[in-house]
Amino acid sequence: MAAPRPLPVRLSGVVMAAAIQDLEALRALTAVFKEQRNRDTAPRTIFQRVLDILKKSSQAVELACRDPSQVGQLASSLQLITECFRCLRNACIECCVNQNSIRNMDTIGVAVDLILLFRELQEEQESLLTAFRCGLQFLGNIASRNEDSQSVVWLHAFPELFLSCLNHPDKKIVAYSSMILFTSLNSSRIKELEENLNIAINVIEAHQKHPESEWPFLVITDHFLKSPELVQAMYAKMSNQERITLLDVMVAKVMAVEPLARDEVPVFLSHAQLLASTFLDQCRVVLKLTEEHAEDEEAQVTIRLLDVLCEMTANSDLLGYLQIYPGLLEGVVDLLRLIHVAGLGSMSIFSACGYIKAEDSMSNMAEGFKSHLIRLIGNMCYKNKDNQDKVNEMDGIPLILDTCSPDDRNPFLTQWVVYTIRNLTEDNSQNQELIAKMEEQGLADTSLLKKMGFEVEKRGDKLILKSLSDTPQP
Repeated sequence: MAAPRPLPVRLSGVVMAAAIQDLEALRALTAVFKEQRNRDTAPRTIFQRVLDILKKSSQAVELACRDPSQVGQLASSLQLITECFRCLRNACIECCVNQNSIRNMDTIGVAVDLILLFRELQEEQESLLTAFRCGLQFLGNIASRNEDSQSVVWLHAFPELFLSCLNHPDKKIVAYSSMILFTSLNSSRIKELEENLNIAINVIEAHQKHPESEWPFLVITDHFLKSPELVQAMYAKMSNQERITLLDVMVAKVMAVEPLARDEVPVFLSHAQLLASTFLDQCRVVLKLTEEHAEDEEAQVTIRLLDVLCEMTANSDLLGYLQIYPGLLEGVVDLLRLIHVAGLGSMSIFSACGYIKAEDSMSNMAEGFKSHLIRLIGNMCYKNKDNQDKVNEMDGIPLILDTCSPDDRNPFLTQWVVYTIRNLTEDNSQNQELIAKMEEQGLADTSLLKKMGFEVEKRGDKLILKSLSDTPQP
């Protein structure tokens, strides 16, 4: 075995048995470990001394947990604990050797126990929060790209640490505990979350409360959404607001610039099955919405489900499955008809509105609902003659044309009607003839058809509906 490399001068100057117990020596070590060459040459004895200080200082925290009157005496111990965690945190950065050395001393177990004591204190003084945060950062760094450390962190932290930290009032603690969860999770541990759904739901809640924090979002997109079983179990147990948050993340994932990876497509097909089934089961609850009662959470979930289905059917990898999903197209056409009839009443939130009141909120959850129903029909009829004919059989074409009137509650309504009519008539002479006859009988406005990009042309005894532009993509 080769002889150990000598310590750099700057490091050897602070690594002294008598001086390392001093706070300034710990701070010096923390600074020294910011450099990779110092991390690579650190002797194991340093970490043993840091661990000894950490254990000794943690005794004061244990005492304070038993006797709350001692909390005010924690200042010096918290300073040492914080610097111990900072030192160990820095030592682990991109250094597998240090990660292994520190892990093999059972430092992870000591750190987790101490963090749980911090949570037990339920104090929000800044010095305690700082120590709390640094401890979590250390756990994140020691687990980073090190499967052995990830296993040990998971062994000690799951489930208590995550249950204690993911709902903490301090957003940095929430972020750092989410980071540890992100780093430690794998496919087998996801199975364990199915038996501890509160942890998964706490991550959803964390993203809902702190949308600017990347770690809860990444846990959801890179781990949760890869498990249809977990998503289904979570969805059944979540509150309506949590469901909306999860659906928002799904929309963001499907609409991302990068397309779904090949191994993600089967997973999202499973998600599509869950969402389509759920939408069909509860879609009519939106009919309860009125101007006076526009905050029904179950209806808001249904509205968001429609948003996700629109984006999923705009994805070529998911479109084919949803085009043939039993009852989905029929359910959407039926709901459009009910919404259209309800909109004829002045008290309905779905009534066409040619202006926006000063007190109206443009973020109204029902805004664009009719447009999105029509868009979903258009997507499902894209190059699919069976669905084109099905909409015709349900008298859906006159219904869609009848919805095309100015409505500030449904931005781009006319554009989605145009899109859907084109998809309904593409290579479908029967649907083209139906619209042409409607125009001849005065049931379809000629000027409206031209505005939508169509004109009726008579060829012998036949009326032909002619598109004035190319067919759009879904």
